[in-house]
Parts: sequence; structure tokens; C-alpha cells
Amino acid sequence: MALSFHDERSGEGGVKQADTMPRMSPGVERSLRGAEPEAAILVHGLWMRPWVMGFLARRLRQRGFRVWAFAYRSVRGGLAENAQALARFAASVRSPVLHFVGHSLGGLVIAASLHAHPEPRPGRVVFIGSPFRGSAAGRRLARNRAGAAALGRSMGQWLRMRPLAEWANPHELGVIAGESELGLGRLIEPALERPNDGAVAVAETDVPGAADRIVLPVSHSGMLVSSRVAEQVAAFLRHGRFSRT
Repeated sequence: MALSFHDERSGEGGVKQADTMPRMSPGVERSLRGAEPEAAILVHGLWMRPWVMGFLARRLRQRGFRVWAFAYRSVRGGLAENAQALARFAASVRSPVLHFVGHSLGGLVIAASLHAHPEPRPGRVVFIGSPFRGSAAGRRLARNRAGAAALGRSMGQWLRMRPLAEWANPHELGVIAGESELGLGRLIEPALERPNDGAVAVAETDVPGAADRIVLPVSHSGMLVSSRVAEQVAAFLRHGRFSRT
């Protein structure tokens, strides 16, 4: 399925995703890791700035990754616009292996970017609390003009269009969900399905086609400063699966 978002500012549409991309065999993965550190791009969520990914960035650097934080207009920018900006940013990162990690809306921007602008280098992707299947709290917020403005263009477009039904990208995907029910989402949508992370229901993070999925006792914002989340992100980027030891 071609991804097609209409962006009022840029007029950009979707580009059909490439059918194939080199996967990382264990041998190639070890060889590349020995030659040069793997790179990871971190993508923040709605209303946030790149600095909120600082804790995770430090933990990944301690584990040998080269880390970049991508800045984008999470409220005013359209989804196609932000997806293209991420693709341009990724192209500027020189590394034989390139991973992507997104929190909340950041994961959706990654999904849109990799679908519309295929990344040829091997790498893996982790979504942290990303409402791939939609957001009850977001839909509630969008019921009035002020709420829709706060929700922003990118999230609003994702919720209206639901452009991707599954993960069909050659990059292996790992999904982290939270089940500590503390957050603004419970105030916006008191009937938010349980379990949830206080903003996004665990069921809303489900991505058909993901390689692995894990639920941790963390809240939506607490994911950003969680050692357990950081460890699981590193584990998936290295091995293509989460640690259950």
C-alpha cells in the first residue's frame, strides 16, 4: 500500500515503499559492529523537544551507539512534511547501520518516513508508547477546535487516515508499551482502555508485523527516564528481540 498524506503547506504525497532492503545477517551484523559503531536516531513525541530523549541517548552511548536526536515541528508540521524531514536528516548521518527509536508520535513519524522514503541501510526500529492503532485520548481531544489545534497536524492526520495497517518494512520493529496508568490521557479520556500508560492504551500500541513486543510497568512520560526501557531498547537494537532474563 502506498502511503499518501496530503500536506497543505508542501503538497507532498506518498512514495511507494521499496519491496526489498538488505537485512542484517548475524555475520554481517558482527562485522559492521566491529568496524564502526552503529548509529541511532531518536525521535521525540508530541509537544516535546529533542532534549527529552537525553536520558535514553546517554544510555545508548554507554552501550556503544552513536546517537542523534531529531528535531521536528510536532504540532505545526504535517506528517508528510515531518517524514520527509526525518529522511533528509537520516541521509546526513554517516553510518553503515542506522537504527530509529521513536517515543509516542515520534514512532509514527518514523513509520511514515520509512514507508514513504525507504532507508537502504540495515538497522532496526523501536516504538516506545506509539499509538500505531489510534488514540482514544487523541480522538477525544480533537472533538473541539482548541483540542484539535493542541493535538497538532501530524497526530491529527494519523488518527484520521490510519495510513498503515501493519508493519511491512524490512527493518525489524520492536514495540515497547507501558502499563503504569499515570498521565494526562486519563483526564482527557477517563474511559481509556486498560491496561494503559496514562496516555496510550497497550492495545493501541499493537503493530501487526512487529518482530517483538514487551509491556513494562512505566508511564507514558516515565518511559523517557526509565532504565528498564533504555536496556530493552539497546537489547532490541543489538539482537532484534527484547531481553526477558
